[in-house]
Amino acid sequence: MTVEDGTTISYSVFDGADPAVVILHGLAGSGREFIPTAHALAPRRVLLIDQRGHGLSTRMPAEVSRAAFVNDVARVIEAEGAQPVDLIGQSMGAHTALLVAAAHPDLVNRLVLLEGNEGGGSAEEHAALGDYFRSWETPFSSREEARELLGGGPLARAWAADLEEREDGLYPRFAADVMVRAISEVAVPRWSEWESITAPTLVVYAGGGMFTEGQKAEFVARGKNAKRADLAGATHDAHLDAFDQWCAALRGFLIARRGFPLRACDLG
Repeated sequence: MTVEDGTTISYSVFDGADPAVVILHGLAGSGREFIPTAHALAPRRVLLIDQRGHGLSTRMPAEVSRAAFVNDVARVIEAEGAQPVDLIGQSMGAHTALLVAAAHPDLVNRLVLLEGNEGGGSAEEHAALGDYFRSWETPFSSREEARELLGGGPLARAWAADLEEREDGLYPRFAADVMVRAISEVAVPRWSEWESITAPTLVVYAGGGMFTEGQKAEFVARGKNAKRADLAGATHDAHLDAFDQWCAALRGFLIARRGFPLRACDLG
């Protein structure tokens, strides 16, 4: 769909029962990495959104404010006639999801935040991320080469699977400068928005994630209706490297509470 500022937002729909589940990926990711999660949430309808600047959405959007990201999600939910939904976000996507729930409480039944918080990060950290993305030796000749050069782990595999094929090789579906601009907008803490959310919320942290225990405890404590789940041995990208734990926590919060039958997670 095309939103008010001309940006095209791409999303995938997995048919199933309402209420729908909407999932938002993290920085430099895309909805593709949550396809296994979408299957694990059957029999629910699931929408995977490529946030602006990512995946198959507009690569170089003029606007990367937090308000623009929030508006995109709201427009997709409304266009699909899916409201209210259960909303899930990871990392930057968790920050977007938090702000959607605060700005549009009528659109969100339940909220799941994986490795997210109120916002933060320094200009130096954000610049370092841009330097890292620019260091990629593109084009890659194959997805196998990309996986190896990017470290070979679950995140590297997800990045490699999502590369765009061009005549001279494979390229990422994002621009480093856009990533820096987008993540810089997350630096401003949004405590007031977080503290305003009344929707039941599951905050999921990874044992080896990016937040300290103090940060985790404060964030959950300041939520009005938040509970916490911890994934042992997982990293910031726990939906990729701790999938069984992730989808078990998710299904227990979103599926069992809705009266749908639980089934074992399937790695596919």
